[in-house]
Amino acid sequence: MSEALGSPGPVTADDVQEAVRSAVAALRGAETADWDAKAGSLDWSCRETVEHLADDLFAYAAQLGPRGGPSGTEVPFVWRAERPGAPANVVFADRAAGAAGLAQVLEACGALLTSMVRTTPADVRSHHVFGASDPEGFAAMGVVETLVHLHDVAEGLGVRWEPDAGLCDRVLARLFPDAPAGTDRWPTLLWATGRGEIPGHARLTRWRWYGAPRGEGERR
Repeated sequence: MSEALGSPGPVTADDVQEAVRSAVAALRGAETADWDAKAGSLDWSCRETVEHLADDLFAYAAQLGPRGGPSGTEVPFVWRAERPGAPANVVFADRAAGAAGLAQVLEACGALLTSMVRTTPADVRSHHVFGASDPEGFAAMGVVETLVHLHDVAEGLGVRWEPDAGLCDRVLARLFPDAPAGTDRWPTLLWATGRGEIPGHARLTRWRWYGAPRGEGERR
């Protein structure tokens, strides 16, 4: 059955916190799984994908820090990949800390983004490769990264993962305004990020989101 759609409301710091909390709980239930297994359709391992997710949350928090206005670039940290084809990150987890340590790194980076979204004035604009965005936009990006990368990891680890439909609805409304409105929200978010099909819509081979603040900017 499709979710009834009304006005889904804004994406908030609480949404980031809840998405990461749920993700961490799922990961902690799979500590004995094979973390070097391939993560879903990605070319990364489950461990690398969680590190990438943590790095995304950290990077979004960092982008909201400077107050000089959108600079046209990311904050200039040094990103590196541990092997050819692996994600280039600032954040890495100590392998010696195991799966529990990896989950803790994700939880910490999620807390950073939650705090920055909660405390950054709504009129702040920060750089993103798809165009300048606001704290709500970065919150939505962080939630999408968390939900869909947990889908990738859950496939690799063999664990169940299905996030709240209302949360999916809010991030679809904020970042994917052209997504179908009469379909189940979680499958639609997977479709919008190139991870599945929904009735009447083939799997996307290219996709992007639109992070411009509400009422600002145009889709290109």
